[in-house]
Amino acid sequence: MDEGRTVVVGDVILRGAATIDPIENDRTIKARTQGEMLETLVREHSRLVYRIAYAVLRRHHDAEDATQETFMRVLRYSSKLASVEDAKTWLARIAWRVAVDRSRQRARTREITLDDSEKPLPEVASSDTPADETVHGADVGAVLERMIAALPEKLRQPLILSTIEEMSPREVGATLGINEAAVRSRVFRARQILREKLAARSAGNR
Repeated sequence: MDEGRTVVVGDVILRGAATIDPIENDRTIKARTQGEMLETLVREHSRLVYRIAYAVLRRHHDAEDATQETFMRVLRYSSKLASVEDAKTWLARIAWRVAVDRSRQRARTREITLDDSEKPLPEVASSDTPADETVHGADVGAVLERMIAALPEKLRQPLILSTIEEMSPREVGATLGINEAAVRSRVFRARQILREKLAARSAGNR
């Protein structure tokens, strides 16, 4: 076969391959694109998803499970990825819903006792911290967690999300479906209530 005929035959083969099944080819390209977008989301925002889950659930293994469930949901909705304008906020919204749903399920199924063996442990202080300061810090932390849990939901939710350093007030608002001004106002009010309660508790212990 001469060189000219080889070129012609090769060109025909390439044209034929491109027209064998354009729909299937498009599906393959789309699937690869969606997979790459999902991989990018996991790589860039898995820490954010975990921090959102932990902020709600307060237990590492629960937060890890919620993180996995979040990305499983994203995988089911992967066909929508291309139309998502703000992937980070979209992902944060899914993570928040997953964590809140899990928190509510846990509250319904867990029997509340005075001695709750599943109560989250306080953060371990450094070995340089005196024992009495460690106990005091753990006590204040536990009290603060109970106070936050007692806040009205509309104040508690933006306060929790605002503690996540990766999220701006705009992103918190987009996650909760409220505007940025409402986020700032509610976080301010929530912190004001907590300061007042801590001050009252401190005065009562004197």
